Amino acid sequence: MSEQQGQRLLPDPSTSAVSAITAVTVDLDDTLYPQASFLAAAWERLGAVAAEHGLPAAEVRAALAEVAAEGSDRGTIIDRALLLVGVAPERLRLVVPPLVEAFTSFTPDRLDCYPGVLPALLRLRSRVPLACITDGTPAVQRAKLAALGLGDVFDAVVISDALGGRHLRKPHPAPFHAALARLGCGVEGAVHVGDRPSKDVDGTRRVGMRCVRVLTGEYAGEPSGPAAGAEPWLTVTDFAAAAAAIEPLLPPRWREDAGQSER
Repeated sequence: MSEQQGQRLLPDPSTSAVSAITAVTVDLDDTLYPQASFLAAAWERLGAVAAEHGLPAAEVRAALAEVAAEGSDRGTIIDRALLLVGVAPERLRLVVPPLVEAFTSFTPDRLDCYPGVLPALLRLRSRVPLACITDGTPAVQRAKLAALGLGDVFDAVVISDALGGRHLRKPHPAPFHAALARLGCGVEGAVHVGDRPSKDVDGTRRVGMRCVRVLTGEYAGEPSGPAAGAEPWLTVTDFAAAAAAIEPLLPPRWREDAGQSER
């Protein structure tokens, strides 16, 4: 059975082969909400800024969406989109900076989580420490958390780029180790939930964590397995299902203030 057709079951939690879960870390983009919704709103903003520089707003928006569809983390999306609409290469140095500024400063009014995400997060945090591990420009990632209403949900938020640059993005071990250090948890008791085999699954393999993969978002069709770096510990349809699957392995209630930030 493929991952898209079903899920691998967890081992029986009553057996000694299953370690208790003492902390949970989660990815953000395409795990807790559809990143496409943020990008669509951002491209609207960039189209308006492009129009201020004499460029066709609708064409720029369409080009940004087209280039991003090739892989939203490939970089130079704005440069490639402008070239696609016919901006001369020598003009890029004049037009790209204001568009980059518009993107990094973009603050959406609201983003919606996938169904069941917020209550699932609060249930997890009532029983174990909870951290978010995410890649991207720090200001952009913080704006997403705020727009999703998740700013106070986590005990720690680790944005890999803030640790020292893009080269520390998942699957680099640094953001995973940073999150566990802030939670005061060792790798043997931690479980990570994420959507990408090449980032979340392979990243947890490198540090010795378990990973629950969710089949949501841009990379839902990307296969897991040795070619992608590692097999997940468990594969489920979405984050609500991930939380439900691991809750039986959590300790009794850890605290009562699960909805309040301690940071």
